[in-house]
Amino acid sequence: MRKSEENIVIVLIVEDNETLREGMAQVLAKMGLQVIQAADGPTALQHLRQNGVGLVIADYRMAGMDGIEVLKQVKKESPATEVLIITAYGSIDLAVQAMQFGAADFLAKPFSHEEFKLRVAKVLEKIEQEEKLSRLDAENDYLRQELDQALNFGHIIGESPRMQELYRTINKVARTDSTVIIYGESGTGKELVARAVHRTSERANHPFIRVNCGALAEGVLESELFGHEKGAFTGALRRKRGRFELAHTGTIFLDEIGDIAMGIQVKLLRVLQEREFERVGGEQTITVDVRVIAATHRDLRSLVEQGKFREDLYYRLHIIPVYLPPLRERSEDIPLLAEHFLQRVRQSIARPELVLSQAAVQSLCRYAWPGNVRELENVLERAAVLAEGDVIEPQDLPLGPGDSSPAAAAAQSLDEMLDQVEKSAIERALRQAKGVKMEAARILGIKTSALYYKLEKYGLM
Repeated sequence: MRKSEENIVIVLIVEDNETLREGMAQVLAKMGLQVIQAADGPTALQHLRQNGVGLVIADYRMAGMDGIEVLKQVKKESPATEVLIITAYGSIDLAVQAMQFGAADFLAKPFSHEEFKLRVAKVLEKIEQEEKLSRLDAENDYLRQELDQALNFGHIIGESPRMQELYRTINKVARTDSTVIIYGESGTGKELVARAVHRTSERANHPFIRVNCGALAEGVLESELFGHEKGAFTGALRRKRGRFELAHTGTIFLDEIGDIAMGIQVKLLRVLQEREFERVGGEQTITVDVRVIAATHRDLRSLVEQGKFREDLYYRLHIIPVYLPPLRERSEDIPLLAEHFLQRVRQSIARPELVLSQAAVQSLCRYAWPGNVRELENVLERAAVLAEGDVIEPQDLPLGPGDSSPAAAAAQSLDEMLDQVEKSAIERALRQAKGVKMEAARILGIKTSALYYKLEKYGLM
């Protein structure tokens, strides 16, 4: 970044004439700019390395290192920093030379305050446009990656008591800016919950940036999170903005945070505490306004006890824990999820006549689903593609050994499973009918007397 925490451009004046230097500094200060002064080139370059300078105003004629040499060195060390050359020895040739070496503008002495302000404002406008283009390029790069990598389940699907509780939690959490950590097995939809929190928060119109911490090596992850400067390591051919910068004013989702190395944990702790960091290979401190949502399928408390996860980071993350139930603990949602996924597959393979048989639904409900919702989606897609007829039967479902596992069999009998499915359908119909039982019976296709019997049976009266 080339701005201070208050989002003010930092201007470095390099001028050996103290009176002129002070005069320019006063004009810039009145323009609302932060000013650093240097009487010679070497001192100016030290300031450049220590601060995020957006604009350098350099006198052409100085002892030791002249303005052109300052210009060359600035462009070498900080290509994004703009340079305005000032000299009493104005000429077309000198102006052309300065522009060839990357100067943004050229101003000959003597000049009025108004002319000086006009030239500086012109360069500041260029800086602002370049900042916008740079951020847009970085965001576009990120979005292209997300389009390739994102696993989109659509909206969160489920009407079971466990999911109703989850929806209430999301609504409460979204009203705050507190750090959230989502616990859940692989495939349960942790990213969907994170996106739901973001969409219902005040940051909804700002970026949602995702990082899969478990998929990246430590060095790569550090660069992805915090960015890097040009030349920070082999292959760093240009400055790169990290995901935290891209998420500024929005939300960053750190998936599988339990897999990150200790070295990254230290730097992540600082961001959570101070909301600041440096790019890899950089010295400029960058401040961001980001809401952090993390997720893991691992037991972080256990990792802390094993010495594999920092305790202070654990407590920073564990401010608002959200627990996402595995699919086997909300099996009454399986028919609804199955129909949702099958509908998507029907459209993609142009087979609108495909349906699930009742026996197939029962088989899905009996299965233990070690891969959770993600596995259910894959099973429905494969079954739809490979099914020879228009009705998907149990033999068409590529289920693993979990279909007949002792745990799954012991958990529920077939009658219990069917009761859960029926109860869920009745509850859904009542919601659609806004509690009007006659209308709910019509939706279900049963008599009102039969509905009253089932309401009493399931304790829904």
